[in-house]
Amino acid sequence: MALDIIFMGTPEFSVPVLDAVSAAGHRVVAVYSQPPRPAGRGMSEIKSPVQRRAEALGLPVRTPLNFKGDAERADFAALKADAAVVVAYGLLLPKAVIETPLLGCYNVHASKLPRWRGAAPIQRAIMAGDAVTAVNIMRMDAGLDTGPVCLGGDVPIPSAMTAGQLHDVLSKLGAELMVEALARLEAGQLDAVPQASDGVTYASKIDKRETRIDFAKPAQEVANHIRGLSPNPGAWFETDGAGKRERIKILAALPVQGDGVAGSLLDDNLTIACGEGAIRVQQLQRAGKQPMAASDFLRGTRLTPGTRFN
Repeated sequence: MALDIIFMGTPEFSVPVLDAVSAAGHRVVAVYSQPPRPAGRGMSEIKSPVQRRAEALGLPVRTPLNFKGDAERADFAALKADAAVVVAYGLLLPKAVIETPLLGCYNVHASKLPRWRGAAPIQRAIMAGDAVTAVNIMRMDAGLDTGPVCLGGDVPIPSAMTAGQLHDVLSKLGAELMVEALARLEAGQLDAVPQASDGVTYASKIDKRETRIDFAKPAQEVANHIRGLSPNPGAWFETDGAGKRERIKILAALPVQGDGVAGSLLDDNLTIACGEGAIRVQQLQRAGKQPMAASDFLRGTRLTPGTRFN
């Protein structure tokens, strides 16, 4: 047999889970995603990655703004789904919606709950210097990522791993775990364990104001900040180029030994002093340009030791 599933997701992270659920033989009766948003220079409306993938698979797509209205809730209930699979959908679902599917709503969450509940668990784990994270399959309730956990898998975070790299690892694992969870659910063998009451942290959405690099912090914190925001939205600093200020994103950097005024260039290898120690930039990106190695950047940019950034 197979389950009738409502799939709810929006970004690229959700796509492998949609593919896996569909490939496992479950009937995806509808896909919910955030509405198309204006983007790019022309500000044309762009469909979400999930909507594009669902349409390619021939699945019906719905893009309501929310579930506040009776009509949206009635349309959801009319699908008579066995379960809903929710992966980075982008809305906090009301209790009335969560309780509609016969067997419940199940969420792929990219952290080791209850650590990093909320919108940006991947970035926050790296920015905090965590050595391990996880994917948890959670049975949803009305709280913010507070439901009991059904399945989980730990994932180590190497010291140089970026948020983009961790994103791909967790997305793949989330797809595998969700397929296993649905198989257990169908067999009536899916257990759920309440989350611990201690160790709760919240992964708030990344604010543009925190993307600027603060070189006054210790080098390890600066390096974690950089890789936690790489490749998007990107941590940045400013420098003078051709007599004008230029914003540059650092996509990869390592903490190294070094001593100097925080934010100053220490050598010809793009080593920048921090409050404690220094970072050595490995990859960066100029505005409107493709990412490049630090060595390529230095060949086309004149910088001398002692140059101050920010």
